[in-house]
Amino acid sequence: MSADAPGTDVIYSGKIVSLELQEHKWEVVRHRPAVAVLLLNDSGEMLCVRQFRRAVNAVTTEAPAGLIDEGESPEQAARRELQEEAGLDADMTLLTRFYTSPGFCDEELYVFRATNPRESRLEMDEDEEIEVVWLKPEAVLSGLRGGTLLGAASTVTAALLALSGAPASQTVSGPTVDAHGGRP
Repeated sequence: MSADAPGTDVIYSGKIVSLELQEHKWEVVRHRPAVAVLLLNDSGEMLCVRQFRRAVNAVTTEAPAGLIDEGESPEQAARRELQEEAGLDADMTLLTRFYTSPGFCDEELYVFRATNPRESRLEMDEDEEIEVVWLKPEAVLSGLRGGTLLGAASTVTAALLALSGAPASQTVSGPTVDAHGGRP
């Protein structure tokens, strides 16, 4: 159901999210789609970034991730985020995609495996302060479980995929995002 559907009121509309009230009872968050990147080094460690996250008022350990910008494909966004956050570019293969919390939010997350990394830095967003760390996927999951690390769905997904040896999809597909963060 879109915001212009009968019985839907837009309560708030911002740069990243909007909040709808549907049929006077369901609160639905519309969220721009996002990407996350799994990159393993020769030692089997996964690339993670540590950064302060205002929403949880804490430093989190996450797989490199970010929103898909207007006009970008998911693969282009994954490459850009890796360049901004870690100073690397790589070949991307789609591992999986899913809704992060479909009970109230339509954010879709595309998780890519990065291979053949090479140096290539883009400027970070001005509000980002990121520390790059390499951690064993087992240590990431253990830290999240034990509370010594805080993370996100993208972190858990990337670590589990690293441990599973899951084969990557042979194709990268997904929408290009329009000016409002939606799918054309």
